[in-house]
Amino acid sequence: MGTFLSQPLETDKIASAPQAASSASRTPLDAPGAPTSPEQPPALRNCWSCRVLSGSGLIGAGWYVYWVARKPLKLGYPPSPGTITQMVIGISIACWGVIILSDPKGKFHP
Repeated sequence: MGTFLSQPLETDKIASAPQAASSASRTPLDAPGAPTSPEQPPALRNCWSCRVLSGSGLIGAGWYVYWVARKPLKLGYPPSPGTITQMVIGISIACWGVIILSDPKGKFHP
């Protein structure tokens, strides 16, 4: 929303007539004998500080969601389906953080 107005107009992308000499001298980008760079693993697997930060953040967020759902239960209100759902979502978010911290796929697939 509003990205069209915030970006400058690009006038240099107007199609021009193809020139035979310049197109013949160009080489294709995907030549069969061209060397390729090795595939890089995702950055999340290599960056320990990123995993600690995001994993502990998710654990904290899951704990907070669970804690907010648990407060009315401590006051003596009966649990409702919404409260139980909120508790399950909080536990799920915290488990997601534990999975990011433990990195099981990175250990078994180097």
